[in-house]
This record gives sequence, C-alpha cells and structure tokens, in this order.
Amino acid sequence: MITVEHVTKYYGSRAAVSDLSFAIERGQVIGLLGRNGAGKTTTLKILSGLLVPTSGRVEIDGIDLRHDPEAVRARIGFLPENPPLYPEMTVEAYLRFVARIKGVSTGVDERVAQAIGETDLASVRGDAIGTLSQGFQRRVGIAQAIVHTPALVLLDEPTSSLDPAQVVQMRNLVKGLARKHTVIVSSHLLAEIEKTCDRLLLLDAGRLVGEGTEEALAKRLSATTSLEVEVRGSAEALGKVLVGLSAVRSHRVELEQGGFTRARVDLASDAREELARAIVNAGLGLRRLERQRLELEDIFLSLTGGAAARPEARAS
Repeated sequence: MITVEHVTKYYGSRAAVSDLSFAIERGQVIGLLGRNGAGKTTTLKILSGLLVPTSGRVEIDGIDLRHDPEAVRARIGFLPENPPLYPEMTVEAYLRFVARIKGVSTGVDERVAQAIGETDLASVRGDAIGTLSQGFQRRVGIAQAIVHTPALVLLDEPTSSLDPAQVVQMRNLVKGLARKHTVIVSSHLLAEIEKTCDRLLLLDAGRLVGEGTEEALAKRLSATTSLEVEVRGSAEALGKVLVGLSAVRSHRVELEQGGFTRARVDLASDAREELARAIVNAGLGLRRLERQRLELEDIFLSLTGGAAARPEARAS
C-alpha cells in the first residue's frame, strides 16, 4: 500500500524528517510512535499529499505521489490533530458536503450513511457539530476521512483531549476501520499504540529508529537482559552489590519496605548466575530473580534516547 524511500523534509535549515524509508502492507494498522517533535505530523502530511518532500519518493497504492498527486489524494482519508469541522453544520449535512468535495458524484447518501454507521454517529446525525462532545467531534472527524471510502486512512493523535471512556471507544473504532482500510495512527501515547496497532514505526528527531511488531523490536534489543530482583536487605546494600558487577548497565529501586528491597536491573549480557552469587555472597537473602519481558515503554526508551524520553513516554 505504501512505499517510502529516502524521504527528507526541511523547514528552512532544519530537517523535520531525514532519510525516511519504510513499506506498509494492505490491511494493517500501523502505529507511528514518537515524542512531540519527532516528525510524526510531518510524515503524515507528506503521505497525505499536503506537503511535498524536499527529497525522496512516496508511492501510495502503486501511484507515485509526485507524478499524480490528485490520484493519490483520492485514495487517502486524513484526520489531522485539529479536525476540519464546521460547528454550525449538522453532522449529516457536513458529511454530504465533504463527500461532494472529495469527488463522490453518485450514491452520496449511501456513502454518508455508511460513514455514519462505521463511526456510530446515528444518534447525533441531525445535531450541529458545535454542540457535540469532544468524543463525538473526533468521530465526525474520522467519518469525514472515510466518507469517500479511501484505501488509506491517516489519523493524527485521534485520542487527543478525550476522556478515558472516549479513548476506549476511539480505540475500538480504529480497530474496526482495519476491516476496510489500511490505517496509520500517529501518537505519543504508548498505551494506545500498544492496544491498537499491528506494527510500529518509531521516530526520533525525524529518523526511523525502529520498525516491526512489538515482539520483533523486543527481540532486537534482547542483548539487554532485564530482571526483577527482590532481596532481604536494604536498597543501599543491594546497590553496592550491583555497582560491583560489570554486567550491570543500570538499576532502579522499585520498592523498599519492611527490610526487603525490590529493584529493576538491566544487564548488558545474561549474567543471572553471577548476579545471584554476588547477592548471596554479600549476605543478602535472594527471594526472587526473574527475567522481564521488554514492554513497549522499555523499547521506546531504549530506541529514542532513554531517560530523555521518559517524561513524555510516561504521559500515557
């Protein structure tokens, strides 16, 4: 469905995206993940045809974006972070208007009814958009993106400003779109990407730093062995043991209570036996030493600069 080859986009002297290359198959839900300013929105605007890349090639559904941009745009539905809604129009009238300007010449009522059904807007189809909640307005934004039945749907931060219940509804809606469309979801919220997407593209400072399923990315980082360690003893005593082991890359105390300490320990190699011996030889009671599966947050932090990414990565 999408082929991106060596795409770079400059704003003045700053590269918003740099040497970006990836391919996406039909029917997938792709998570475009990165911190604020990583280049996600610029990438979506290039894919939608709103921006022309400084260099590189983009092909959508077999059509080169530079050679036939109108044909490409006709195959794309785009929900920007701030949806292009007219608050004084009713939902149904607005979708009819959008369908016509997107080139739907016959069967407009059927297309509008289909979009309303897919986004669960039947109960508010006659209401003015400006009177709707944020959640319903986001649904209207998605409806305008799919009313012309595009092959590719681009969603920029679709859960922005939604309450928890609306987030769950939006998540289910995005999953449902995959039955008829290829979908790219841009977000910096790890939890939503993890629960919604089949495959991930991780951007950092305009560059692609990782791609694949969560499992594949975790395997790529398997050189790091992450452990949860629990000992009978103080955090200070455990810290002294860990500092003395060359295989320990980092550690952080997660709990110290009632004479026991639980910590997360990252090893540069699988040195679990060495670590266990060192804990016992130090006179600490080893209660648990368990290898941890890399979660999406760990993958994100590792590929996008570690601690520097942590505040926004934890925003979810």
